[in-house]
Amino acid sequence: MENYTSSDSDSDSGNKTLDLSYLMLDTEVINEHLICTNSPENIETMLLHQNRLSIIPFTIVRFVNLTTLDVSNCGLNQLPDFLGDLPITCLVAKNNNLTNDYLLKSFENLPGLRELNLSGNRLTEFPEQVLDLMELKYLYLGGNSISEITKDVWKLQRLQVLSMGGNRLAEVPSTLGRCTSLQALVLCDNILESLPSSIANLKNLKSLFLHKNRLRTLPTEIITLKCLTELSLRDNPLVVRFVSDMTHDPPSLLELAARVVKSNDIAYDGENIPRNLIEYLNSGHRCVNVNCQGIFFDNRVEHVKFVDFCGKYRLPLLQYLCSSKCIGPRDGEEEMVSGAMIRKVLLG
Repeated sequence: MENYTSSDSDSDSGNKTLDLSYLMLDTEVINEHLICTNSPENIETMLLHQNRLSIIPFTIVRFVNLTTLDVSNCGLNQLPDFLGDLPITCLVAKNNNLTNDYLLKSFENLPGLRELNLSGNRLTEFPEQVLDLMELKYLYLGGNSISEITKDVWKLQRLQVLSMGGNRLAEVPSTLGRCTSLQALVLCDNILESLPSSIANLKNLKSLFLHKNRLRTLPTEIITLKCLTELSLRDNPLVVRFVSDMTHDPPSLLELAARVVKSNDIAYDGENIPRNLIEYLNSGHRCVNVNCQGIFFDNRVEHVKFVDFCGKYRLPLLQYLCSSKCIGPRDGEEEMVSGAMIRKVLLG
């Protein structure tokens, strides 16, 4: 998911770029090149990827107008704080040996950073420092060992791409729904079992990658994402389970009696029945079948229904019904599509 970029082609880029990539040079040799470079103030882009840099030489601060720095695949162990002395807007440091302890302590000195790529490193936590980057639009953190997304992610109000595939995410914070500028969200190859309903607030979302997770359901609110044109769901239980998955045992006598009380609006209060029964009666759920509107408590039917997604394709969404008799098309509703039809979209 590295095809989203903030870089534009520049006809004069040859005069403004220092390209030392793919030379397998060590730190000392790179340092000599940086010292010997004439007119360092003219360099805006520096490409150092595929070298043997354990650290970034301090002499890089000579390049006072440097806006793009690529130090990918160099074996880096640290991103030094003196990078904050440069006007960098794009920093690519993927596929190195970076850990959370050896990132910049603060990104406050890089207020103009718009793209940050730390994919393929050894991060175990979401780097809180990036929350200082008010202008950040592209954040790539895939291929690490991050177990959670900070709840303060909402502070990145200009963020358009968040790529966190190939981590250890077990959940997504509801606050992510406040990042309303997001256009691409990559959460594939994690251990997610569900998504928050607030995902529906991402009105500008165009691409959502969720393949290779443990998703069994999707929030029904996802069908309101009218801009979404790319959705990947393959290798999730919800895709494998195309047809109804019902678990329905006969309801208990307690539930049957409670259903009668609630369905017939029979009055009850604490003077007539024990408190625990009042709490039980108050815990009832309404069946989603508009032609039923029955009440259920503990006993329910789990049903996967395929919902029309803005006229583009169908999504399997889990709904709870009071009875297996409620399954099937209702007035004005189309039949469920077959597994073969939906598979073409969800497994592609």
